[in-house]
Amino acid sequence: MADKKTDARREKLLRNPKNGYDVMSDKEVKAMESYCTEYRAYMDNALTEREAVKTTIALAEKEGFVCYKPGMKLKAGDRVYTINRAKSIILAVIGKQPLSAGFNLLASHVDAPRLDLKPNPVYESDELCYFKTHYYGGIKKYQWTALPLALTGIVFDGKGKGVDIRVGFEPGDPVLYITDLLPHLAADQMKKTMAEGISGEELNALIGSRPDSEEGSDRVKLAVLALLNKKYGITEVDFQTAELSLVPALPSRDVGFDGSMMGAYGHDDRVCSYAAVKAVFGLKKPERTALALLADKEEIGSEGVTGMKSQYFDWFVGDMCKTQGVDLRDCFAQSFCLSGDVCNANDPTFPSVSEKNNTAKFNYGVAICKYTGRGGKGGTSDAGAETMAKLRALFDKGEVLWQTTELGKVDQGGGGTVAVYLAERNIEVVDAGVPVLSMHAPVELVSKVACYMTYKAYKAIVELN
Repeated sequence: MADKKTDARREKLLRNPKNGYDVMSDKEVKAMESYCTEYRAYMDNALTEREAVKTTIALAEKEGFVCYKPGMKLKAGDRVYTINRAKSIILAVIGKQPLSAGFNLLASHVDAPRLDLKPNPVYESDELCYFKTHYYGGIKKYQWTALPLALTGIVFDGKGKGVDIRVGFEPGDPVLYITDLLPHLAADQMKKTMAEGISGEELNALIGSRPDSEEGSDRVKLAVLALLNKKYGITEVDFQTAELSLVPALPSRDVGFDGSMMGAYGHDDRVCSYAAVKAVFGLKKPERTALALLADKEEIGSEGVTGMKSQYFDWFVGDMCKTQGVDLRDCFAQSFCLSGDVCNANDPTFPSVSEKNNTAKFNYGVAICKYTGRGGKGGTSDAGAETMAKLRALFDKGEVLWQTTELGKVDQGGGGTVAVYLAERNIEVVDAGVPVLSMHAPVELVSKVACYMTYKAYKAIVELN
């Protein structure tokens, strides 16, 4: 009897997190696998924010979404999307209640760390031709060497005609490559810190070595440009009006003998973006209008006209409010947002950076991050107890596995999300997303359980009354 009493008291008083595989039914595991297969297909076609927006539009139109026109009269159940300069997208399913009652928002981002080409990228040195790059977002520069790289983006010519470029993804495509020193000659390099081992100006992608048949200088560069001109009709000056990026030329893969994990470039944050899109797709006529916002520029501080600091989101919601005679500020004040972004997962190989009781674990569900920021919670919105309680009740009711987390030990480092910029608009907001291992590496790792539970969590949010 004493043992049963003790067990009951422990069950009642102690936090008792469960591994997803210990509590999920066979039916739910099957649904999880199906969801993750769909997600991987999305990922392989959405390797930059431009590609993510294109891929999302294609999926949305199949689900009955139409492009929003300013001043459109909308009714419950209508599905619209709006694109911000090809690099950000907002999806909306109109609710039964007016916008004076607010909306439910899932906000994430579709940009990821990468290597962008400089405006004048092509050069030749010692009969080898290269692209000069400028890295985007927080990366460990040494991780981007000795890796097959693909080129993607758009080039505009002098007449404003755009040409899409996407090479390195198909089996027969060539790839590009950034060299590193052989260990036999790296004695000086190995004495440097990891941050100094490869500099930003050394991230030069090798793109050709065969010289043109003509005499003169830069024969390899000339030959490469001739190939690009033949295939795409572009010249060297066109790179100055281009937006081109190098990303890992690696498809997403299941990881582990048990296939319980997924490895891919750009889980941060397209793993949350896809969950948001999928959750909104499942709505018919919600009580409150539901939005999925896929923003750009989060990895560099949400700056710019396509970032979360832009007024584009306000314009879109404000235009819908105008047609209903609703003040945008009143709408924002009644709204709720789940900022969908990833967090670090507990990594037993590197235990010193995390405080184990407050770090998300693989397979334990969606991770709620009350605050991000640095040190003394600098740069965060720090969700209130009422907001956390709302999520707790909602997720428990919806049988969503959830956990709470922080971004590493106090004073270890830190980071941010789009949450603070939604909070500045007087929208109730908290972060929740998928724990990631090797975040910002060319290949990141997530658990399937967390991916599926994040989708379930987002689905519960957009169904809120």
